[in-house]
Order: sequence, then structure tokens, then C-alpha cells
Amino acid sequence: MPEQSFILHITERSLWDAARERGTYEISTRGRTLQEEGFIHCSTRAQLPAVAGFLYGSYDGSDELVVLVVDPGRLDVPVKYEAPQPGGEKFPHVYGPIPVGAVVDVESWR
Repeated sequence: MPEQSFILHITERSLWDAARERGTYEISTRGRTLQEEGFIHCSTRAQLPAVAGFLYGSYDGSDELVVLVVDPGRLDVPVKYEAPQPGGEKFPHVYGPIPVGAVVDVESWR
């Protein structure tokens, strides 16, 4: 599958490790779960630097940040591209848990 069809999610290594043990990833965004938000925030490769800066620009945690590379074709829940406000840039939102098998790569984030 071409790289541009993958969607990305930045998170803390410990959250990903816990998801691997459970079998699904269920964190929406920094400090919010899928259950609280209703979907998991993701981005495209081009959107990732701005998203990482917004969410983790002041991050001083001891946990390594990683980028989950997700193959939408391996999801059994909807992915919708939605803008946070009318006319805004659209971001991929995953409307359910991400099975660990849908994560095709895990990249370190600087």
C-alpha cells in the first residue's frame, strides 16, 4: 500500500506498549481517551509536524514519543476526514479502537 494512504498518530511509548498488551490502541489525543472524545485523532504525513508541535511542543515527559503508522485498510471501524471548524483543514479521525495489527510501523519522534 502506498505511504500516502497511511494515517499517523503521535503518542507516548508507554501508551503504545500498553495497547500492544491489550490488543487495541484507544487513546484519542494527549490526555483524552477514545471513550471521552468519540474518535482517535490522526494526521497525514504532511500534517504531522504541526500536530506534534501543537500537542507536544512543550512536552517535557520522560517517555519517548512515537508515531504509529496505521493502515486504514486493516481497520474494521470508519475513518472520516473532518475539519475542526467549517472550511478548515481536514484530519483523519478513527471512529473506534485501532487493533495493533493495523499499526504497520512505529517510528521514533524527535
